[in-house]
Amino acid sequence: MLDKEGYRPNVGIILVNSRNQVFWGKRVREHAWQFPQGGISHGENPEQAMLRELYEEVGLLPEHVQIIGRTRNWLRYDVPNRWVRRDYRSHYKGQKQIWFLLRLVGRDHHVNLRASTHPEFDAWRWHDYWIPLEDVIEFKREVYKEALEELSLLLFQPKQFRHANYRPRTSAHHRVEPNGDDAPTS
Repeated sequence: MLDKEGYRPNVGIILVNSRNQVFWGKRVREHAWQFPQGGISHGENPEQAMLRELYEEVGLLPEHVQIIGRTRNWLRYDVPNRWVRRDYRSHYKGQKQIWFLLRLVGRDHHVNLRASTHPEFDAWRWHDYWIPLEDVIEFKREVYKEALEELSLLLFQPKQFRHANYRPRTSAHHRVEPNGDDAPTS
């Protein structure tokens, strides 16, 4: 489902833990990391789509999270032609997203990357809030920056707001074990 400008309605999820670190997922069979995101199905509102995607991609239920806020407006990015199927190139431009900021009130072990039959991620980690701007694929970077900046106002004091102020690069890595368990790595 595309809007008249060629953008697919979508939701993005910034999930933070109690230390305001963000969930960062590694796409299956790729060395690409990103936030959970997904399309809004016909008849869904953005919050319903976010809760569905949260379960499908991360395995979390509504009781595992607290919704802190969302972006006021749609944020858009164009997808380069090389990433678009040929039969979509004439009418597909990219994604328009509403971003949600969620706090994990459950525990790390509630994360289940195999909750759906088609997992999006095969590993995950907690990262400092601004680090995704360094790691995300280039064409998504501006939308990530806009979402992180707008939603950071709900988490941080004004002096902590600017992403240029971060220095340490710390993360806790997790991988999915063959038996489906989630294990921390170093």
